[in-house]
Amino acid sequence: MFARRPSKNPHAEAEQFRRRALLGFIGVAAALLGLAGWYFKLQVIDHAEYATLSEANRIRPRPVVPGRGTIYDRNGKLLAENVPAFRLEVTPDKAGDPKRLIAELGKIVELAPEDIERFEATRKATRSFRPIALKLRVEEEEMARFAVNRWRFPGVELVPYLTRRYPYGDLFAHIVGYVGRIDEKDLETLGEGNAALTHIGKTGLERYYEEALRGSVGYERVETNVEGRALRVVDRVPAQAGTDLRLSVDADLQRAMVDAFGDLEGSAIAMDPRTGELLAMVSLPSYDPNLFVNGISSKDFRALNENPSRPQFNRVVLGGVAPGSTLKPLIALAGLDSGLRKPEDKVLSTGMFYLPGTSRGWGDAARGGHGWTDLRKSIAASVNTYYYRLALDLGIERFDDYMQRYGFGQPTGIDLMGEISGILPSPAAKLRAKSERWYPGDTVNASIGQGDWKVTPLQLVRATAGLADGKLRRPHLVTAKRLSFDGQWEPMPQPKPLPISPNPGNVALIRDGMMATMQPGGTGVATARGAPYTMAGKTGTAQVVSRRGTASVHPKSLPLHLRHRALFVGFAPAENPTIVLAIAVEGGGYGGSTAGPIARKIFDAYLLGVKPEKEDSGNGERGTGNETVPAPTTPPAVTVPPSGARIRSPSPAVAPEGEGLHAALAGSSRPASRAPPAANAHSLFPIPHPPVPQ
Repeated sequence: MFARRPSKNPHAEAEQFRRRALLGFIGVAAALLGLAGWYFKLQVIDHAEYATLSEANRIRPRPVVPGRGTIYDRNGKLLAENVPAFRLEVTPDKAGDPKRLIAELGKIVELAPEDIERFEATRKATRSFRPIALKLRVEEEEMARFAVNRWRFPGVELVPYLTRRYPYGDLFAHIVGYVGRIDEKDLETLGEGNAALTHIGKTGLERYYEEALRGSVGYERVETNVEGRALRVVDRVPAQAGTDLRLSVDADLQRAMVDAFGDLEGSAIAMDPRTGELLAMVSLPSYDPNLFVNGISSKDFRALNENPSRPQFNRVVLGGVAPGSTLKPLIALAGLDSGLRKPEDKVLSTGMFYLPGTSRGWGDAARGGHGWTDLRKSIAASVNTYYYRLALDLGIERFDDYMQRYGFGQPTGIDLMGEISGILPSPAAKLRAKSERWYPGDTVNASIGQGDWKVTPLQLVRATAGLADGKLRRPHLVTAKRLSFDGQWEPMPQPKPLPISPNPGNVALIRDGMMATMQPGGTGVATARGAPYTMAGKTGTAQVVSRRGTASVHPKSLPLHLRHRALFVGFAPAENPTIVLAIAVEGGGYGGSTAGPIARKIFDAYLLGVKPEKEDSGNGERGTGNETVPAPTTPPAVTVPPSGARIRSPSPAVAPEGEGLHAALAGSSRPASRAPPAANAHSLFPIPHPPVPQ
């Protein structure tokens, strides 16, 4: 018999279905509730966070680099400008194999090893869809060749941008300076807000006024897709262009100053004594700042660094020289202000000066001496003995105090970076530098601007301007600024000037002595000969090496780097000065024969509009033709007459300007003959002698 199948229980099956359906419904409901809760969390609880992330993925800020402020001379000539340029940009994911690309592009556009190295480093650190600069400055001929072959290079574009240009090249390199590409150290200084900048001021005014010149970075909000590619610009915050600067310098006078030097090396400054504005300023030789803007080549950089004349060295603010006799008018003023000297007081110059109890002497320019010398003659004929005695009477402490009042041993405050303070000779300074005590002979050396002195041309021109105007002012280059191209020029405030002396009459006496320097009998007469205007000045010679063993050698017989520095300070027109000069010529020999003619050309260019003709200096051999080279048998006194002075026979020839060419004899082991008693005596008031001859 067949077994019977169990009969179905519809009620049990229905109950089972209901239970399963209920469990399924509960599961679905729980899932829906969980999903709803998750949506609630995303859209309500975490809304702010995810909205921000979403917006960041869709809208990205892109910095907008501002145009750098431009720089003008006093007459509106552009000294630093922004010019359109083109750079070659490569988008790696479109350009294909980079090695093949560079090889092919190199046949059309010249690519330096530095360009390729920078491109490879950037490519490895950047996403492939972002463009990378391969060459920063493409020349017109290269652009034309690339335009013809552009179809061969997908992903390579010529992109326009603004780059810095210095139209006058090396003429203003040491004033304006240059910008260069930002490095890691610069980025740390600038901060994240300026990370988009590519260039920063490195030297000169570009560095000193960097914050004002660079402006403020703006930005654009750019909509992108999920891959980060730009779709459109949503909105924009414009960049704020940099501040424009107007300088006090005159481009024409600057060119005239360079031409006046010829092939000589050195520095010169022209200043308006009424305002402190610098009219021109050169440091020679110079260099082309355009080389540094987009990265200097290894060849050019090596050429600059290996040049023994150091073109990049700014002699005006970084270079210091012994001032020589250019300091004498200021020392004479100290004598008047201190009450130790009166204009009519006379000192007897016999040719050699001796400290009591010593046999080592300090010489005057004339071997036989200058005779009785008052204040005016001491400046005009540059009589050393007058200043030897004056410095000893002042004492080194009071001497230094007056020199500090005149601005030495401290920066002038010019708006350029790195200005040095120079060295003011003092017992403390000598002890620090040489671990030696101070001797009276050191004071004698200091009295004629020799020894441990170190001053900058800026300090000299400021002090000389103080004599011309009666006030010490801050030398400055920038006179005005404007915030936009169509804005008004706003003057730059300057500190209040200080009187150089409490007695204007004393300053007038010094000016009279400086005017006598440029007249017959003065050391600068050749410089002023034939000028239709009056000038006042002081020539000077700064020794580079000790005269020991070379006392009878004409400086121009020495190698160029061992020759004296020729100096000149002066102003014109003497009655109402509008220009003050300070000139230092390296290896120039004597101030009267080398620096003086340069000053005359600069004065003529500024006051008469006469442009100097650039001459071949013959490596410092140029002179006025008045020099007399001493015979080898000449005794320690150097027998070279002052430039432009009348040579009187049978009187012995004299050394120019009396720059203390025997100062080093104080430390020499070679003894000199003892001076006659009259040479040691103070021939000052009262003098119980018959009337002294003038």
